Amino acid sequence: MVDSRTPTKRVTAADVARSLGLSRATVGFVLNNTPGQTISAQTRERVLAEATRLGYRPHTAARALASGRSRIVLVVLPDWPLDFSVRRNLEEASLALDEAGYSLITYTPHPTGQSRPLWEVLEPDVVLSFTGSFTDAQVASIRAAGVRAVLPAPDAPTVAPYPEEGPLLQVGHLHALGHRRIAYAGSADPRIADLVELRRSRAGEAAARLGLHLAPGHDLRPGADAADAVAGWRAAGVTAVAAYNDDIAATLVGTATRMGLLVPRDLSVVGHDDAPIASIVEPRLSTVRLDTAGLGRYLARLALTAAEGREPPQRPTATAPLLVQRASTAAPGA
Repeated sequence: MVDSRTPTKRVTAADVARSLGLSRATVGFVLNNTPGQTISAQTRERVLAEATRLGYRPHTAARALASGRSRIVLVVLPDWPLDFSVRRNLEEASLALDEAGYSLITYTPHPTGQSRPLWEVLEPDVVLSFTGSFTDAQVASIRAAGVRAVLPAPDAPTVAPYPEEGPLLQVGHLHALGHRRIAYAGSADPRIADLVELRRSRAGEAAARLGLHLAPGHDLRPGADAADAVAGWRAAGVTAVAAYNDDIAATLVGTATRMGLLVPRDLSVVGHDDAPIASIVEPRLSTVRLDTAGLGRYLARLALTAAEGREPPQRPTATAPLLVQRASTAAPGA
């Protein structure tokens, strides 16, 4: 059945002014919270109460047209799974931007590339790449859409400080406990193959500095049976495994337990990210904690300074990862 009723007319600031017998300018100053106006608290309260009663809502598109700003920051995400760290980054950035009067919207371009780029639809003030890189074609498309600020700028190397020091802490922690035969467990998700390889490479660097060689590794799927990998490592004398993230670490702990092994006596496992699962799985996971909240706030500051034409903020200095030791790691045989 088709609803033929006449759509409700949008309530405007002029309607509020007419209802109260006030000038449109006065009502506009109140509703827009315009600074520097000498409007009494009583009048301000009357305007806000009447606006609520009439169902007034700000006309965002009109404001954007008048100011030349949409107050939208579009964050372009890689085609990755949204794991704990990424979600925390975005949550903190969204909160910081909201406090400054901006909205954060995320967009993930997919390899098929059939949808219209979101920067052409939203006309954001800033388009920011979460991983710190755009293709030349993307930059051209963003510029053609009239976006004023693109981060990083085409000649800038990166936006987000991701030194990937976590694997160094993982291997160093296991070595300090006395492990000399260490393996690395990556993720089999093809979308993050480059990041997995980067972390594996960093783990290899840490092992080489300590005079060790990483045992042959395996790429696993979270929650899948990793019995073949665990059995192979055990046969090769591996006593400890550094995992790509806490999901992979939890998968190894669960698999080892089902195989009748004791963690950490028979196999120590250290994760990465300090996701909630690290404190839920038994034994609780040793892991690498990242300053995800600090990075999120830094991304927000980058976007705000770009939107307002100010100098970019200094890179944060308090984002160094921290090794959190729990029950999943111990000396070999302990």
